[in-house]
Amino acid sequence: MSADTRPLFESFELGPLSLNNRIVMAPMTRNFSPRGVPTEQVVDYYRRRAESGVGLVITEGTTVDHQAANGYPNVPAFHGEEALAGWKKVVDAVHAVGGKIAPQLWHVGNVRRLGTEPNGDVPGYGPMDKIKDGKKLVHGMTKQDIDDVVQAFAKAAKDAKAIGMDAIELHGAHGYLIDQFFWEASNQRDDEYGGSMENRGRFAVEIVRAVREAVGPDYPIIFRFSQWKQQDYTARLAPTPELLEQFLKPLSEAGVDIFHCSQRRFWEPEFEGSDLNLAGWTRKITGKPTITVGSVGLDGEFLEFMVKTDKVAETQNIDGLLERLGKGEFDLVAVGRALIVDPQWAEKVREGRFADILPFSREALKTLA
Repeated sequence: MSADTRPLFESFELGPLSLNNRIVMAPMTRNFSPRGVPTEQVVDYYRRRAESGVGLVITEGTTVDHQAANGYPNVPAFHGEEALAGWKKVVDAVHAVGGKIAPQLWHVGNVRRLGTEPNGDVPGYGPMDKIKDGKKLVHGMTKQDIDDVVQAFAKAAKDAKAIGMDAIELHGAHGYLIDQFFWEASNQRDDEYGGSMENRGRFAVEIVRAVREAVGPDYPIIFRFSQWKQQDYTARLAPTPELLEQFLKPLSEAGVDIFHCSQRRFWEPEFEGSDLNLAGWTRKITGKPTITVGSVGLDGEFLEFMVKTDKVAETQNIDGLLERLGKGEFDLVAVGRALIVDPQWAEKVREGRFADILPFSREALKTLA
């Protein structure tokens, strides 16, 4: 490490959101919430990151109140008295150590499989029907279904504000429901939600508008999106800056305050002819603050650890990241796996103890350290 770490520890202000530094904990599914309810173990997990210097904790994906929202076991819900009471404990614990926290609100869409909790008879919901061997695997959403899901996101955001969350993040990335509407391959509808990029973005825009109405004019809304999908790492939703602008402007105008720009590797330029990454381009186009993310602090990318492997991601210097942040390419930096394995990552970076930062392996996913 030779670059100046001070830009990472400058404060950040956006309306009522005041962060001590530019470090964000990236949302990462952990599967430690039986029946959708965060436990005391989950409370301690988030508290440890906040007390060690993370400026903003974004929680793992939490499901909105829709029968098909969940796709995985032991994923936390963001609805129902018991689950919200569990999240209130998380909020209070994070605030007690000086941190800030936002839930990531999530609907998995057509990724859901029959047999998934809490009601295994419910198929996935998505832009289009999918029927195989006479069985409906995915229910193509009607206008009423769309309205129901829009209101489920709005209700979750309102509840987040009510229990003291400092912001909310909408999960519009990685091939889940909101993202499924963005892509021509997964959205071939012939109504106002399909066809042009404007129409394919309409569902997300309606969610952002409904959330804005539910939480008021000043409450921060973060929107996470990706150019790639888990099913296709080379895909590009917007292959040119002009198309990226067409995609982003309606979301920005609808009420997004911060864009969380998911990349596999934060250092990769998004378009030829410019060194700007996705967060840099998004900031340039919208004028809104952005969060960069993608293999921060590690020498192996997340996707290498999606399957069983003995690989270990060793600590990587963040000189390039600090230089980009110092130049104002983006505003905030999300750290994922490095914070799963080492809750003291931010503290160690601030103190220059880079040799003490722990490497990451899949073993870290088995516990809430």
